[in-house]
Amino acid sequence: MTRPDSPFLADALALSCRKLFLKNHVLPVQIGAHDFEQGVSQRLLFNVELWVPYAVSTPNQDQLNEVVDYDFVRHVIAKRVAQGHITLQETLCDELATQLLAHPGVRAVRLSTAKPDVYPDCEAVGVEVFKLKNL
Repeated sequence: MTRPDSPFLADALALSCRKLFLKNHVLPVQIGAHDFEQGVSQRLLFNVELWVPYAVSTPNQDQLNEVVDYDFVRHVIAKRVAQGHITLQETLCDELATQLLAHPGVRAVRLSTAKPDVYPDCEAVGVEVFKLKNL
């Protein structure tokens, strides 16, 4: 299988898909494994890229129902966050990427989360995943 960072995969996706993105979407999230992270919310940044084939995302009537709506991405994130405490960013990223990839119009997903307030000596700590739908 082609690796997610392969230039061949990137080229294939770029030639056959449009990329939708949500950058630095910030939400308060109950997340963390450490004692100081229990019972409190902290800022979490979400970055999402979706590759959607041109064949299912090229509008003919300039109507929202002809494309994958950004609100879909925000809704998937908000719904999972509302379910309560998540221990690991890895778990959250995997769950969200799987849900986003389940959309019939989505071919691939790159999703990252970042905690900007955990350590004073770095900008953020985070996790990124890439998932590709098997056709």
